Amino acid sequence: MPKKAKELTSLEVMKITNDGLHAVGGVSGLCLQIIGKARSWVLRTTIDGKQQKIGLGSCTQIKLAMARDKAREHLKQIKDGVNPVKERRAARIEAMTAAAKAKTFKQCAGEYLAAHRVGWVDKHALRYENSLALHVYPIIGSLPVANVDTTAVLEVLTQPVETADGIKSLWEARTDTASRVRGRIESVLQYARACGLRPPGENPASWQLLKFTLPKKSAVYKEENFAALPYAEIGAFMADLRKREGMSARALEFAILTAARSQEVRLARWNEIDFTARIWNVPAEHMKMKREHTVPLSDVAVKLLEALPCYEGNDHIFPPVQADELSDMALLMVVRRMHEKKKQVDGRGYVDPKLDNRVVTVHGFRSSFKDWAEEETTFQPKTVEFALAHKLPDRVEGAYQRGSLLEKRRALMDAWSRYCETVQTAKKDNVIPMRKAV
Repeated sequence: MPKKAKELTSLEVMKITNDGLHAVGGVSGLCLQIIGKARSWVLRTTIDGKQQKIGLGSCTQIKLAMARDKAREHLKQIKDGVNPVKERRAARIEAMTAAAKAKTFKQCAGEYLAAHRVGWVDKHALRYENSLALHVYPIIGSLPVANVDTTAVLEVLTQPVETADGIKSLWEARTDTASRVRGRIESVLQYARACGLRPPGENPASWQLLKFTLPKKSAVYKEENFAALPYAEIGAFMADLRKREGMSARALEFAILTAARSQEVRLARWNEIDFTARIWNVPAEHMKMKREHTVPLSDVAVKLLEALPCYEGNDHIFPPVQADELSDMALLMVVRRMHEKKKQVDGRGYVDPKLDNRVVTVHGFRSSFKDWAEEETTFQPKTVEFALAHKLPDRVEGAYQRGSLLEKRRALMDAWSRYCETVQTAKKDNVIPMRKAV
């Protein structure tokens, strides 16, 4: 017969300091557990033929007499055929389920954003938050995330929006925005499911489900290209641009010379430039495709950089006067001001004749570069696509393409730089007039 533990007093229990399990008596199996500075109560017993240790709480919160009462209660449950370990687990699951049911879509979206923000650029994170705050939260933000169904998602996507042609649904009026909102709702709901906050099943915001209730994006939205300057006018534009002062103008000039995106230029830092190798190493977090991109720099681009000042405390190549980095509108405003000034002179300005004479955009200069390369040079299309940091359309070719065609791209960018230095003259007819017969 096992030896019965002596029933210790509270004072005697306090004097125990060694790590391990110490029987305190009074109730069979009741022990004091010491791990470092942590002291707690544990009931050692047998349930369904297996040895079990049941935690009864911390000694700082539960006194010896209360621990004995709890131990007696658990032993009585076991005698009556109730497993207190399973009961406690079931109670915990029930509490978690209740908490999940109470968690709103907005709360869950906040957790999703916090978990993914580290991998996003600030601009993307801000757009993500703003789109949810503007279009989603007013409708389903306070709805328990477990209760968001297809009806709720459709209510968001078909909410009324005022347009010049009257009231339309968000999906019809701002299809591109609505499509992004749908994808973001889908991501939040998928996150909620992964966290156990939603039951298994098809995501109510997935397009595979919604395509039966909404028209295709292509049926209601015609994506427009960015207005681009005809490449024959690039030389004149660059000559005009170099007359303008300020970091925004220099950033725009550098963007055109490198065929880079606005964000890549605005966020560029001096430590990305290798003057010896004459390359610009754009980090993955600044790229649209989230892959590091190497840009070969022409002589003109290098000279532009060498002429720029460096500011202590700000490593950006093109820092504004009163901020850390240029805004996404800075370069576009340079283009618009140049357009207005030129328009006062020739009544036309800098416009894209292929897009109803719309004012050209910063991104459009990448199209100007591509049009020039395709129509005026013999460089391979693949080289041009690499220069623009585009994803190759052929997946198989993209998977096997390990190189970056750096030297071919260097020749391409040198040729583009020379072309940008040349002010093109209008082409004349090659028809030779004939004298009238006498």
